[in-house]
Amino acid sequence: MKMGKVEKYINEKIDLEGAILSVIIDPLDWPSPDAAASAGRQAAEAGADLVAVGGSTGAQGELLDVVTRQIKEGVSVPVALFPGNIATITRFADAIYFMSLLNSRNPYWISQAQTLAAPIVHRMGIEPLPVGYIVVAPGGTVGWVGDANLVPRDKPAIAAALALAGEYSGSRIIFTDVGSASKEGPVPIEMVASVSKAISVPYLVAGGIRTPQQAADIIKAGADWVQVGTAVEKSKDPKKATEALVKAIKAEGKSRV
Repeated sequence: MKMGKVEKYINEKIDLEGAILSVIIDPLDWPSPDAAASAGRQAAEAGADLVAVGGSTGAQGELLDVVTRQIKEGVSVPVALFPGNIATITRFADAIYFMSLLNSRNPYWISQAQTLAAPIVHRMGIEPLPVGYIVVAPGGTVGWVGDANLVPRDKPAIAAALALAGEYSGSRIIFTDVGSASKEGPVPIEMVASVSKAISVPYLVAGGIRTPQQAADIIKAGADWVQVGTAVEKSKDPKKATEALVKAIKAEGKSRV
């Protein structure tokens, strides 16, 4: 599969700026569709490189259509879907994280859901981003839904091996996630460093990232890309929260360029 427009944008941004930020908007986490869409637009205005829409449960149907369309109409950056299942698809998105959950115990999440979704994604003209997805303890809702054999937080070599297997199998983005609002904090720095050293494709880290410093530390450890959701959702000012994250991530990324 040839690299599409959004994937080229992601790679070029990483090459030019050293690191990127995406903000994930789960429509169910906001008081209304309008509030969710407004948060996505504010994130883009504040400098987020990409806005993702989706979640582990319930982000589908008319709600997904409305929020994705309203964000897309108000931003100049790509809008990508973060699917919880095959129903998290809307023609209003630019791209979709076409993910295989590499450490799932259930083959549905490794290849069957993707088989069911692929014809729909193709028919709607949504760009698939080939993502190897790895869930690290504690895993949160996504770990439970995806029946993940969670990577222990003190076993970075396991995450690195999974990531390398994902790259060798064709994933062009590797994504490690501890689940939304992790009380144990984000992916451990030692694990980020191990995964980064093992692979040669863009590396995305998400889950439990609450502060600009945590985001910067993850980039410093070797990640190319940070995604946040709760940190923006729980703030009183989504735009201000995003601006602080962008500043920290870009400052750290600049040291690489």
